[in-house]
This record gives sequence, C-alpha cells and structure tokens, in this order.
Amino acid sequence: MARDLYNVRVLPGDDAPAPLSEEEERRYRTILFSELGNQIADRGTATYPAYTPEERRRLVEVGQRLSAHWGMPVRVTADDECRMRLSVGAPQGAVSRSH
Repeated sequence: MARDLYNVRVLPGDDAPAPLSEEEERRYRTILFSELGNQIADRGTATYPAYTPEERRRLVEVGQRLSAHWGMPVRVTADDECRMRLSVGAPQGAVSRSH
C-alpha cells in the first residue's frame, strides 16, 4: 500500500552521511557501471534506488558511460520517487521499421 507523505522535511542532523570523496565517488561509479551493466546485459533492464538529486545524477552518468561503452543508447528513467530504471532498446512508443 502506497502512502503519500505531505509536508515532510529532511532535518539536518549529526547522522547525515558525509559526501563521498573524489576517490570514493570514482570507485562507487565504477561498481555501479559493472553491476548495473551486468544486470542490463542479462535482463535488458536494471533498477537502483536514488533518493537524492545527487544519486539520480550519478545514475544518469553511469547510463551515459554504458551507452558510450556499448555503442547503443541506455535510457535512464524514474520508476518512482525512490528508484531509477536503466534499460536498452527502442524508446517506449517507438515503431520498429524492418525491411
């Protein structure tokens, strides 16, 4: 059952995670590239949690890297407020033309 949350604010606190260092960010993106790339190669799609704009930007960048690596477009779309989907193939609604 989905519930809507109204007037929810994130309060700054001591338990807020520190931003990743450049080295940690590079390693994390490398792991995402490998793990999500394997899932997409196996199933054609992968989902991953993304709670903040920073996490969404990270997944978009990973999708762009996968596109360049494979030479085919990898779409990155929001499944909902907390998850992003990476997938390959023609965009939804596109008509395949074969001769």
